[in-house]
Amino acid sequence: MENNCLNCNCVITENFCGNCGQKKYNRINKKYIVDELQYSLLHTNKGFLYSVKNILKNPGETARDFINGNRVNHYKPILLAFMLSGISAFISYKVIGLNTIMKEMYAEKQMYADTMNDFLSFAGSYNSFMMLLLIPIFAVFTITVFGKWGQNYYEHVVMNAYILSYYTITNIIIVYPLLYFFRHDLDVFIPITVLAILVIPFILVWFFKGFYKEKSLKSIILRILLLIGLLIIAYIVIIFAIVFLYLLLKGPEGLKQFSR
Repeated sequence: MENNCLNCNCVITENFCGNCGQKKYNRINKKYIVDELQYSLLHTNKGFLYSVKNILKNPGETARDFINGNRVNHYKPILLAFMLSGISAFISYKVIGLNTIMKEMYAEKQMYADTMNDFLSFAGSYNSFMMLLLIPIFAVFTITVFGKWGQNYYEHVVMNAYILSYYTITNIIIVYPLLYFFRHDLDVFIPITVLAILVIPFILVWFFKGFYKEKSLKSIILRILLLIGLLIIAYIVIIFAIVFLYLLLKGPEGLKQFSR
């Protein structure tokens, strides 16, 4: 049965307007409210759980399918990474209290000055959000290493969103329960946080091997090692820049705190 679109007045013969995409008019009822709740709370009608399931199975293959055009069932990757980062930040900050634990540890061991202590504690608690903000920068590094294999910069942005999503999901499922259980035992707590970082190279190898199935494992590993080397250099430069800026702002007082 034909209807006119209430947005552009074109004739609608299916469920959606072929001109502007608006859904065919339906009266608001129970089904409408249930669908709205699904969209607002879980977005299950847009593939949130579907994407999470597929990312857990094979993140590289999932990213490749999305980039190659198989998108109808998938949640938007950048929005997915954002939502997962929010969940991760809530668990690490509110449930585990990672910020307080790291701050107490730094203060107890007198590892850093107070300002650096606060910064590193914040960064540790909100690492997923920090990584989310750095996705465009990470994409520069991955396209530098893998650019000759065909994907453009914006596709690398999407790839990095999938990498972050997988890393965040594994943290939520595996790492955070362990951290919560051992939150009062730093001798176990700290090694878990270190292992959660050291596993990243293996995640990268698995991701890019799933994405570039036709490439050899050796070529993937060599490029991952190059990628890690570039990231380490960039990290060192950033840390030195932060320290230099801190000393510049604090003057002699900042130098005295770092020399303790």
